[in-house]
Amino acid sequence: MKKRLGILSILLLFSTLLFAQKFTASVSKSNVGVGEQFEVDFSMNAGGTHFTPPNFNNFQVISGPNMSSDMTSVNGNTTLNITYSYILVPTKEGTFTIDAAAIVINGHTLVSSPLKVTVKGQAPPVQKQAQQAAAAPVDNSKADTRDISKQIFIRAVVDKTHAYVGEQIKVDYKIYTRVDILGGQPDKAPELNGFWNQDVVNKNGNSWKSEVYKGLRYNVTTIKQSILFPQHAGDLSIDPLTVNFGVRLPLPAINVLGTMYNNFKDVPYKAKSQPIIIHVIPLPTTGKPVDFTGAVGSFSLYTDADKKELKANETLNYTVEISGTGNLNLIDAPKINLPADLEKYDPKTTDRITVDSNGVSGSRKFSYLLIPRHQGDFTLNPVNFTYFNPASKKYITLPGKAFRIKVNKGDAQANAPAFNSSDQQDIKLLGNDIRYIKTTAADLYKDGEGFYNSAMYYILLLLGPILFAAALFYRKWNRQYNSDLVKVKSRGAGKMAAKHLANAQKELTAGNRSAFYDAIAKGLYGYLSDKLNIPVANLNKENITAQLQSHSINSITINHLVDTMDLCEMARFAPVTGISEQQVFDKAKNTINEIEDKI
Repeated sequence: MKKRLGILSILLLFSTLLFAQKFTASVSKSNVGVGEQFEVDFSMNAGGTHFTPPNFNNFQVISGPNMSSDMTSVNGNTTLNITYSYILVPTKEGTFTIDAAAIVINGHTLVSSPLKVTVKGQAPPVQKQAQQAAAAPVDNSKADTRDISKQIFIRAVVDKTHAYVGEQIKVDYKIYTRVDILGGQPDKAPELNGFWNQDVVNKNGNSWKSEVYKGLRYNVTTIKQSILFPQHAGDLSIDPLTVNFGVRLPLPAINVLGTMYNNFKDVPYKAKSQPIIIHVIPLPTTGKPVDFTGAVGSFSLYTDADKKELKANETLNYTVEISGTGNLNLIDAPKINLPADLEKYDPKTTDRITVDSNGVSGSRKFSYLLIPRHQGDFTLNPVNFTYFNPASKKYITLPGKAFRIKVNKGDAQANAPAFNSSDQQDIKLLGNDIRYIKTTAADLYKDGEGFYNSAMYYILLLLGPILFAAALFYRKWNRQYNSDLVKVKSRGAGKMAAKHLANAQKELTAGNRSAFYDAIAKGLYGYLSDKLNIPVANLNKENITAQLQSHSINSITINHLVDTMDLCEMARFAPVTGISEQQVFDKAKNTINEIEDKI
């Protein structure tokens, strides 16, 4: 009995959640005259995306869609109502049906009910005059675009404008807006001539905050962060970042309806940050140590040897680790002076470097492999590391530690044979450089019993020309197969897309939303560029749609592709709602598979 009650409770909860989301349609009048105005509303009680209106056949659309929202909170219970409104005028008599509209709420597509409207007779004369005034065409060119640069712009913000050569500089590119952004696409990345730079990867996505700038309040988000290291002295310029936006501007009211309903115009706008001049100061020459190699920042030094006693010809690992903040990626391996009897190999470099909003920090470790060739006591001299500290404006030398190494006689030395009994002298065996005289009898074979003149000998002798001919044939076939670069790129498009999708799956598992959408976008655009042979400069939705249609790809697949690309673009500037990242991933993967099946 308890089990049944539990199942019943779950079903009731599920049905409550399902039916809590409502999407309804209504009309202000169901009986109107020809030329008489009436209103159609599509309302929902939750936020939704991808609103699809019906085709208003036999009606003239005077205004719409006009979006409005209303939020009410009573005794802690909050209700939300969002409405898309249209003002229509019938053009002839009859009984007409306004088809259903659709919208996506929390990943589910909801559809409204169709509406019936009866049109009979003519509208009253007074109302008809008001209709004609209301129906006056809206001149979208009157949208106030003169001051759009004050409504949305990009700022490049640096933490310092004066820096030494090699000193790290943080630059943030921020969007300031007082209007709705429909989408955005970077147009030109800043040129950073004279700088070595690293971009900061934002794993948490873009977040918006309110900020007052020059007396006005804006919505602000950071779209790009970079850490720069100037490479030479002088005035260096951080060039602008350019982004193409789609923005929604309010139109001025030209009639009574304009004061009742919000009229908008969607316009493209290119925003560009202002260039910034960085005054780079040369490093001081006074007091500059001879072993300074260009490290700038704040660092510490650690040295270690993994063995203090070993045998000759055994290996020893000697480690030099530099930690701190600054231009770690530009630090070279320090020079070490070793005794002549220690053989040294090139160091292995291991980086544990973090690039975040605070700058570049971490460690760079150099591991040297040393081999003592003779027994004895040796000293590993201290390794010094010199860097310039911009805060104190001084060169600082960090001393390493010296290590005493005891090398015992190796096994090869102990077992080395002597040349004669009267004057025994050890032979120093260096690896396999010296071989000893073989004292055992050599293996002797009769003529024909060995490998020479055997059947295997002749088989291998003939195999050479056969393999050579096969290689020539394969090379000719391979050249012909790969002679058409367009076909080669098209064949490899699927593999390249799969690589980006695998990276997107990895970022999705790690919870990196921004990197996930970036990987999906790269996968889609890279796949379409290679598959359809569209140059990157011409890779836009119009050209993509035209090419897919020419290959007889159905409109549903094309719409799914365009929707996914729009979601990836929107995710760069604001959180995506109404659809999960897994659904976006599945949608992109299925779309690519459908295109692969057709092309």
